[in-house]
Formats: sequence, C-alpha cells, structure tokens
Amino acid sequence: MSHNDHSAYTVSLHYDRRLYKHDIAGSMAHVRMLAKQGILPQADADLIENGLGQVKDEIEAGNFPWRDELEDIHMNIERRLFDKIGDVAGKLHTARSRNDQVSTDMRLYTKEAINGLIGAVHELRQAFVGKAEEHTTTIMPGYTHVQRAQPVYFAHHMLAYFEMLGRDQERLLQAQARADVMPLGSGALAGVPYPIDREMVARELGFASISANSMDAVSDRDFVLDLLSTSSTCMMHLSRLAEELVLWSSEEFGFIRLHDDYTTGSSMMPQKRNPDFAELARGKTGRVFGHLVAMLTVMKGLPMTYDRDMQEDKEALFDTVDVLQSTLAVMAGMVSTMELNVERLREAAEGGNSLATDIADYLVIRGMPFREAHGVVAALSEQAADAGKKLNELSLDTYRSHSTLFDESVLSIDVTTSLEARDVPGGTASGRVASAVDAARETLEKDNG
Repeated sequence: MSHNDHSAYTVSLHYDRRLYKHDIAGSMAHVRMLAKQGILPQADADLIENGLGQVKDEIEAGNFPWRDELEDIHMNIERRLFDKIGDVAGKLHTARSRNDQVSTDMRLYTKEAINGLIGAVHELRQAFVGKAEEHTTTIMPGYTHVQRAQPVYFAHHMLAYFEMLGRDQERLLQAQARADVMPLGSGALAGVPYPIDREMVARELGFASISANSMDAVSDRDFVLDLLSTSSTCMMHLSRLAEELVLWSSEEFGFIRLHDDYTTGSSMMPQKRNPDFAELARGKTGRVFGHLVAMLTVMKGLPMTYDRDMQEDKEALFDTVDVLQSTLAVMAGMVSTMELNVERLREAAEGGNSLATDIADYLVIRGMPFREAHGVVAALSEQAADAGKKLNELSLDTYRSHSTLFDESVLSIDVTTSLEARDVPGGTASGRVASAVDAARETLEKDNG
C-alpha cells in the first residue's frame, strides 16, 4: 500500500460479510413492497428477487467473488446483482438509504444472535440444576471474604448461579425486544418521498413494530449497547464462577476435579492440571467489558444523525456475541463434568468454627441479647483456637464457664443441625433446597416449552 493509498481504512467487508443473510432478506422484503405499492413494475421486482436468491446461493456455496474495493457487504451484493441482472438492479435502492438499510441488518442480526445466546444460557442453567440434583445432600462451607462462614448444601450454591443466569436471560429478552423495531423506511434521515408500506415490510421481516422518528431510527445504536451491557453482566457472572472453579480445583481447596477436556498440562511440570478454560473465561470478560466501553465512547460524541463512526459497532457486537456464546458453552461443559470431593467438602464445612453463629443463636433462643452472645462465642472461639480444637470439641464445662445458659444440648450442634435450622424461603435447609431444585427444573422445562 503506497503512502497515499488509504482505501483500506474504510473497508468493513472482512467483518460485515456475516450480515449477508440479513441484508438479502431486507432487500427481498423491500423490493416486494415496492412492487405491491406500484413503485416498481412487478416484473422488475421478480427479476431482482430472483437475482438476490442467486447471490445468496453463491455466498453459501463459497464461490462469491468478494471485492474489497466495494468496501462493505451491501455494495458487494448490489454489484453482484448488476452482474446477474443488469441495470434493473439499480432499482432495488429506490426509497432506501444505506443508513436505514444497515440499521435494519444489524437489528435482524441482533435478534437472531440473542436467540442463540438464550439457548446457551439455558444449557448452562441446565448444568447447574443437574449438578444440584446430584448433590442435594453434599455439605460444603459457604464463604464470605474467602473465609469459611457457614455450612451450606452444594446444591444451594449451584442454584445461586442458576438465579444469576436467570437474570441474564431476562436482560437478553429485554435487549431482544428493543432490537425488534424496524428502521427501514427512514431513508437517510428524513423519511422517503414514495408511498411505501413500512408495516408490510416489518411483517415480512418479523419485526414487532416500526420506528416512530426517522432521525432517531438511523442514528440509534442503543440496541447494540443493550446487548453489550447485558453481555458484560453475564460475563461478570461467568467470571465469578470461573474464579471459584480455579480456587476449588487447587490443591489448597481440593473440592473439585475438573474434567481433562477443560484442563491443560504444564509444559514443564508433569503433575500440573491447569484450569486454563476457566482462566480464559475470566480473561475474556475484560475483552467484553472493553467492547461496551468502546461503543459508549464511539456514540457519546456523535451529532444527529448517522455518522460513519457507527461502523465501529459491528466488530464490537460480533466479537461480544462470539465470546459470550463460546464461554457459556464451555462453562456448561465444565460444570456438568466436574467431579466433587464430597469428603473433603464436608471436612472443610466442619472446620473453621463454622458453627459459631449457631452457638450464638443457641444463646439468643435462651434469652441472651445477640450482641452479648456474639461476645461469648468470640471468647469461646479464641479458647478453642488456643487449645487447637474445633468449637464442637470443647467440653460442656468449658461452655458453662462462659455462660450458664449452656447445657448438654449445645454438644449436639453440628453441620446438619446448622443447615436444617435455616428453614426459611431462600434458605439452605434440605427441604427448602429440594423444593428450590424442583422449582428450577420446572423453570427450565417452561423455558424450553
């Protein structure tokens, strides 16, 4: 490329060619409407539609002559149509601008991409419920601040992610609804001087409604931002999960063994099983956040209406969809194939004085104010730590030296009584967890139906 040949700078063909299906569908619906409204002769419309069908076949067969100098997918298709049917191809662009055309393509693409993402979210939620069903009685330590806090059932922990991904699904559906508005018919920015039927085209293309203001319609990329924002939140959830899988599969925790398909050996140390897939998921999260910030930044300085800066929306959106789709699939595989070290989980749940809160509650039930009980148990914990014992290994005499409210029933507090005590909606008692698992399974079936 010579120093004054900068033609490649504006080319978007290498990434926007993935819009070919949406572009051709939009053109076919547009030309059918032009004929129905008497704006084009029916014979011309038939010729154009037929030609577009041939172009689509060529692209799908892999023998379409792509030309970079035509810059984008729209011009490539239009030029190829000229090759096929001659000058009548020029009539396709009647009552249309590239501004309303490209926005329509992007909205069609976004709606379809979201269907794929919702499917992938569903698969991952299925993996969580499947794991929960296998481990309704597996006890593990629950954490706050990466410090052992209180025992929980493993199923309860899995269902926490089920909830998170449920919110992601809601946001995807909302983003899809906002993409479901057709801008075609807005022209370059002011509408078009032909008697077009926008409602007909919207019906043909499966849009729920048409845009109300031509200037807004060609310059609105909120629907892209909606999907980038929703994807960022979803990746953040997946990254939190990835972080737990990395920790849990370490020797220090030893809670799980990830399947060989999702770990990689070290190039130097033969014993290593590195959780590379989880780490990559965590890493790719930053890339998706970056696309959101990039797109917000692109849009913030744009006067009405269309500006070429908006071409930057495509790579951000396409890459985000690809990354989120593949990360959801990898996570579903990782979760459904991981093996738990049930003994180690239980042992960890029993350590770390995880029953301290239950012993404080024991005193409260017997009339002591919670703050005072907190102090008593803090002193007991310290004494146990000094003696190298767990709280439930202390003698009744030791308990009674701290408060006469203790009797031998304190010695029967264990992880199971702790779990079963939390019998509130959303709590981790086994009955609550069992019905939460059932409800989750039902939700999945309803989503599928």
